[in-house]
Amino acid sequence: MVFHLDKCIGCHTCSVACKNIWTDRKGTEYMWWNNVETKPGTGYPTLWEDQEKYKGGWDREEDGKIHLRLHGRKGGLGNIFYNPALPTIDDYYEPWTYDYENLFNAPEGDDQPTARAVSMITGKPMDNIEAGPNWDDDLGGSPLYARNDPNLDELTEDEREQLNEIERVVFFYLPRICNHCLNPGCVAACPAGAIYKRGEDGIVLISQEKCRAWRMCISGCPYKKTYYNWSSGKSEKCILCFPRLESGQPPACFHSCVGRIRYLGVLLYDADQIEKCASVPNEELVAAQRDMIQDPFDPEVIKAAKANGISDAMIASAQNSPVYKFVKKWQIALPLHPDFRTLPMLYYVPPMLPVLAKTKDGNYDVDGLEKENLPAMLSSLEKARMPIKYMASLFSAGNIKEVEDVYRKLIAVRIFKRAQKVKDYQKSEVDAALAQGNTTADEVEAIFRLTALPTYEERFVVPPLGREVAVEAWEVPLDRKREAGFGVRNKIAKRKF
Repeated sequence: MVFHLDKCIGCHTCSVACKNIWTDRKGTEYMWWNNVETKPGTGYPTLWEDQEKYKGGWDREEDGKIHLRLHGRKGGLGNIFYNPALPTIDDYYEPWTYDYENLFNAPEGDDQPTARAVSMITGKPMDNIEAGPNWDDDLGGSPLYARNDPNLDELTEDEREQLNEIERVVFFYLPRICNHCLNPGCVAACPAGAIYKRGEDGIVLISQEKCRAWRMCISGCPYKKTYYNWSSGKSEKCILCFPRLESGQPPACFHSCVGRIRYLGVLLYDADQIEKCASVPNEELVAAQRDMIQDPFDPEVIKAAKANGISDAMIASAQNSPVYKFVKKWQIALPLHPDFRTLPMLYYVPPMLPVLAKTKDGNYDVDGLEKENLPAMLSSLEKARMPIKYMASLFSAGNIKEVEDVYRKLIAVRIFKRAQKVKDYQKSEVDAALAQGNTTADEVEAIFRLTALPTYEERFVVPPLGREVAVEAWEVPLDRKREAGFGVRNKIAKRKF
């Protein structure tokens, strides 16, 4: 999956579509499988990125091996009845409704009747409501929310202060769903083995039959996209609308997106590289995850894919995948917090840096633009309103170069198209931008078209999932599986996850 953040308008239509379909039941009132956060901000649940508090994802040891941050086997057994890293309802919010019955049916009197807030969990009145869904929405300069963003920790004091100057206050929207990771922390943390990654499509699911409500999955997921249903006593999470995918439709949040920021497609990857990829140093994580993705046009890759039971139709979908283009071919989409080492399969195209708004002597301060030979209307990467170090903390485990390379290519697209449409840049400026972005006119045109003018079929390349084959893979005898060639992939999936 790819979310293009430059196009997100923060309308929350995706969240509402998901809520209406999947989480409008008792026990799911506080669940937002899809939510849209304002960054900088503390997010949902509060400070979910602080793994010193929540112990999600994986840690890398000095010898290069990774281990679950939450616990090992002995630690998991010792804390099985008490998990100190489990979020509380206050980290989310206590869902409430109002006593409308009293408001509508109160007897006549001198006072205006009121509708008190009532907890949807306990049914008791609530005196103080302190949090709710998207409570920090649009609060880009808020001292309570934006300034407590964990990604600001790497910024200097001067950079933090500049970010909160009234002329430079800035924010952007970050939609989040389950990343359906290749190395999911929730799968590793579950004592009951109730969470699994489907071999045929990579969707991570929770078996409602096997779940025993240990809730280790909630802590083990660093993105906090697993939730506990207090009514059913089971954990739940985004299922990527797999019933829709199996009928050829994209997930509901993808389909309903007003900004058309969402792309869905197939990525072929080498499962044998997962542990190695998740174990590299922070500065190499993005490149390692990118390298693990295979070229669907390579004859050797196609041969290996077929040997593992992947159909021609699936391979064709991988070749037409918009996700492959954004992530591997153009390298402008990055994973969210690769430092969690779960190898997320949701990538983000970072939002374009807003024009510098700091003024000097009544004019915009454009000092430093000459260093990068950028037109004066654009912010310098060094003087960006949204510091590059902040974006690197979000999308590249602190590797500033990875983010700068993406932005230089995005800037090249902007300058190239503006020169075509507005004609206010010289050819030398366009050539300089293309050179700095390490791109070509043809690639820039292709990026522009898939970003701004994609058709429905170009955004969503939903492969035929072949559910009848997946079921058959578990039911037919082993010798027939080997003859058919489709049992190997599920065998790999069981071993890895």
